[in-house]
Amino acid sequence: MSDVIKLLPDSVANQIAAGEVIQRPASVIKELVENAIDAEATKIDIVLIDAGRTLIQVVDNGKGMSETDARLSFERHATSKIRKADDLFALHTMGFRGEALASIAAISQVELRTRLRGAAMGTKLEINACQCEQQVADYCPEGCNFMIKNLFFNVPARRKFLKSNQVELSNILREFERLALVNYTTEFTLTHNGSLMYQLMGGDSFKQRIAALFSHSIDKQLIPIETETSMVRLYGFISRPENARKRGALQYLFVNGRHMRHLFFHKAIMQCYEQLIPADEQPNYFLHFSVDAETIDVNIHPTKNEIKFENELAIRQILFAAVKEALGKFSAVPSIDFDNDDAPEIPAGEVATAELRMPEIEVDPNYNPFASSSRRPATSSSSSTTYHTAPRMVDASLNNWQSLYDNFERKRSETIEQVVTTAPREISADTNPIFITEEKDFSVSSFIQIKNRYIGVPSESGLMLIDQNKAHIRVLFERLMEAKQAHQIESQRVLFPEVITLSAPQNLILEDLKDEMENMGFELSFLGDNSWSVCSTPAILRGINAKELLLDVVDTATEGANDIASRITEHVALSSAKAAAIGYGRKLKQEEIEALVADLFRCKEPNFTPDGYKTMVIISGDELQKMFS
Repeated sequence: MSDVIKLLPDSVANQIAAGEVIQRPASVIKELVENAIDAEATKIDIVLIDAGRTLIQVVDNGKGMSETDARLSFERHATSKIRKADDLFALHTMGFRGEALASIAAISQVELRTRLRGAAMGTKLEINACQCEQQVADYCPEGCNFMIKNLFFNVPARRKFLKSNQVELSNILREFERLALVNYTTEFTLTHNGSLMYQLMGGDSFKQRIAALFSHSIDKQLIPIETETSMVRLYGFISRPENARKRGALQYLFVNGRHMRHLFFHKAIMQCYEQLIPADEQPNYFLHFSVDAETIDVNIHPTKNEIKFENELAIRQILFAAVKEALGKFSAVPSIDFDNDDAPEIPAGEVATAELRMPEIEVDPNYNPFASSSRRPATSSSSSTTYHTAPRMVDASLNNWQSLYDNFERKRSETIEQVVTTAPREISADTNPIFITEEKDFSVSSFIQIKNRYIGVPSESGLMLIDQNKAHIRVLFERLMEAKQAHQIESQRVLFPEVITLSAPQNLILEDLKDEMENMGFELSFLGDNSWSVCSTPAILRGINAKELLLDVVDTATEGANDIASRITEHVALSSAKAAAIGYGRKLKQEEIEALVADLFRCKEPNFTPDGYKTMVIISGDELQKMFS
């Protein structure tokens, strides 16, 4: 039997590694900028064409490379950052694996111009899919100039799965924000298709860099944090509770100059805001941790965003105490003032004169206001307190309580019956609905709301539980789609147009969505400086929060598929429905419950929301019986 195990060529191995390290254009920028920071660059320029598909250029004024180092840097596991395994546990640089440049060269066409600091001449290197095509002497500025052309040109499957230019550019901007925040003393410029998007001057303070990236108004929302122990130095800013956001919160954690995601620390910060902000809102925070490099491990994931701490629990307690202290120190926690020094004094006599004495009335315990006789029982003559009221006109129709009650019940039942007779009666636990033809199986009068979240609907086959929020999303989504198909979406003018300021990534997405959103009944006006005015909303979505809806639409589109143009209507309709749907915790009136259930069963697909979540579940009679056996 012949041998079957073969050693993969370097080009194939590099493409495999590129799948982990280089996921999208934003990954290329992250790796190149971190290399520039390691090379002590104080100025970094980033130039993009077509959101990085056609060109990513990163120019820095760092130390540069010699002719030999430039050639060797594109080999796998070639690095100047570490020399032995022990160096992995005392890292002071961003990179250390020696995989980034080899991975980039494997899936693109690379041109590098670099000159070592103090050298007379530099070198120019051209690489095409791991193959070095030429290397010649070149006169160029000190530092490095990387040009990454036609990303994924030789991996069509990877290139096909890239999102739209707007989405990819949005991801690039988010990565740029992280890099600019952690390196706030470095000068950055970012240009896309010839348009300057960011120009951040070096030497700024951390607070100035935050304001330059997001908005100058955020400056007044920040509370500083500064604490230092033998274990960790913690500094940065958190936002005031009143400035919390329902979505798109700016939350950044850095350790030793590196961005990280850390759920344990995030939960500690959120715990400090309990009772200060609603459960569905998130605070902004920008926090730097400085610890001994030997006490953390960054060699966990190729992206180097996941980090383990040796003293994680202790640092979490320090973080919790620092945030709590900052919130209290800057009066972020609301207090109640009971100071009565300036309160006017009221004489006791006037208080006695102003006191109201309510009459004591004896009422027959057997009295029924809905009985056929509507006479009110007379007040007992033995009552020690009497009072006189001015005569008033009483509508004669109000005297017959029983007829009013019967008429209300009749109209209410007729309204529901119009829906129930045409609605599917039950949905089984399976994915396929089973329609019941007997009306007695669907008892309208038995609808109940459970924990202000679910609606219970009993039937002969068991108990149906409906999620009120998801059910309303399905209802509103189908209404919007039907109105769009019939070209019958009506707009409703907003009395006071709401001005919304977006981040740069969100602004790019909204520019792409503007035309389709106007077709869906919105009217948007661009005010400049990433600000928009919402002048009209779809009349179907009454009582919506225009700001929250717009942000939800943008965030949904950011995670959308590559072919956003063909699915934009569904994106807008679904996001609008989510923003306008009944929320959890809202107590519904009985008629609202009945109307929601009726509207849900009118839908073409009542079982699931448009994004695949269940709107209802069935607990069968057998399952109920087992619970009590």
